[in-house]
Order: sequence, then structure tokens, then C-alpha cells
Amino acid sequence: MRHALLSLAFLFLAGAAHAAPAYATGDLALGNPKARIVVDEYASLSCTHCAQFNNEVFPAFKAKYIDTGNVRYVLHEFLTEPVNVAAIGFITARCAGPDKYFAVVDSLFRRQAEIFETRDLRPVLLDVARTAGLTEAQVNACVTDPANGEALEARVKAGEARGVNSTPFFFVNGVKVDGVTLADLDRAIAAAGKTKR
Repeated sequence: MRHALLSLAFLFLAGAAHAAPAYATGDLALGNPKARIVVDEYASLSCTHCAQFNNEVFPAFKAKYIDTGNVRYVLHEFLTEPVNVAAIGFITARCAGPDKYFAVVDSLFRRQAEIFETRDLRPVLLDVARTAGLTEAQVNACVTDPANGEALEARVKAGEARGVNSTPFFFVNGVKVDGVTLADLDRAIAAAGKTKR
């Protein structure tokens, strides 16, 4: 059902056929790949609480844990209403490549209010995509490629299988975090640091 919705959503961007840019696969992460502590966040680009976390909490979290090499942070894509906004945004971010993925996600979160106010994703999406080096034709090809939608859907189903039912949703070393504030993450990370992996 969700894939049918995504297929319909992609029609608004459909244009002339072009080769799609390379689509980044697998988990996309920031920080030390050998860090003892892994923080998994499940987020949706259409979730206002996720945007608030990204805009107000994540910079301090990144400075404290990711930039210091103490944490490996993995962002997992999840879909909340309006599903089309989240799906098209995430697929475009992956087509920007792993080096630009997080910058595109951050820009879309920071412009989420603009998208909701204007009720028009397209101009914001294309503007953000251009800053990441994607042309309009590349964005069109990216979001209309059925394989990209299917890959996203598989990642969402994997999150659901893990028990994710809302966003933002966090695990620290596989343990669900109660809460979404920096203090909540501090406590979970401190607890994880006391246990052996």
C-alpha cells in the first residue's frame, strides 16, 4: 500500500527520462566506525519533532559525541505523514551521495516549516538538491526510479520489525531510549559506556 502511494507521489516530479544518479545504499552514518557506542535514530523528514531535534539538539549532540569520536551515529529513514514529503526527500538525499546525504537531510529539516507553509515540496527540494550538485533532471530520475522507492520501503519495514512506531526513535547499542532530549541521550550513552559490548 505504501509503495503505491509513493509511486503516485513521484508522478508530480516526473519528467523526461534521464539516467538516475547513483543511489547510496546501506546504512549511512557519521562518526568513528569503531566507536564502542552506536546511536541509531529513526527519523522522518515530515516529522516536526524530528526537525526540532535536528535543528535544536543534534548540533550539540554531534559536537559532544560524534565529533569527539565517542559515538557512531546511524540515521534510519522512517515515513510519517505526509509520507510523500519524507519519501521524496530521503530518496533525493541518497541520490546526492553518501558525502552529501546528511547535508541534504539537514537542509530539508531546516526548511520543513517552509514546505508545510507553502504546501509545495518541489521548489524547496530542487533548491536543496541544486546545492548538492543535482540537476532537476537527476532529481526527477532519482525519485521516479521504482528501485529507489522499493529500497526505502524495505528500510522502513526493517524499522517496523525492530519495534519502531514513532519518530524520532532512538536506540543506544541496541537498547531503546526513553525520550528524545540531549539529557535522555546522555543517560543512555553513559549507561552503555558502563556495559561491555
